[in-house]
Amino acid sequence: MSRTLLGFDFGRNRIGIAVGQEVTHTVTPLLTLPGKNQKPDWAGISKLIEEWQPDLLVVGLPLQKDGAEQDMSKAARRFGNQLKGRYNLPVEMMDERYSSLEANMLLREKQAPRAKKNALQYNDHIAAQLILQSWLDTQAHKGAD
Repeated sequence: MSRTLLGFDFGRNRIGIAVGQEVTHTVTPLLTLPGKNQKPDWAGISKLIEEWQPDLLVVGLPLQKDGAEQDMSKAARRFGNQLKGRYNLPVEMMDERYSSLEANMLLREKQAPRAKKNALQYNDHIAAQLILQSWLDTQAHKGAD
């Protein structure tokens, strides 16, 4: 089955978004949408939903190192529920404990020294890419069992 997926790195101030294809097992970072008064930019999200016509949405679930939930976990789950309610699409949550750290490391490797500081402030779309790629990898592993 070939499904188009959108991945989200939820934050109160910014939401990173990536798109993926199940058939090719590839993910591309799209953009980072700024929040408005600590609320998601629903118009921006709606535009992306309309453009990409995803079959499934994957939202990063920020957990503590030991796997316990935290305040942002609840906020991310609430965001996932809002996505499901607004767009009538299935939503899955994906552990994202280290996605922002990994995104920072990837950006450091790619950026020139002077550009590093500014680029690292907006790594959310790269984190969304990592979250969605992790989800795809997990699904492929499940299928191999």
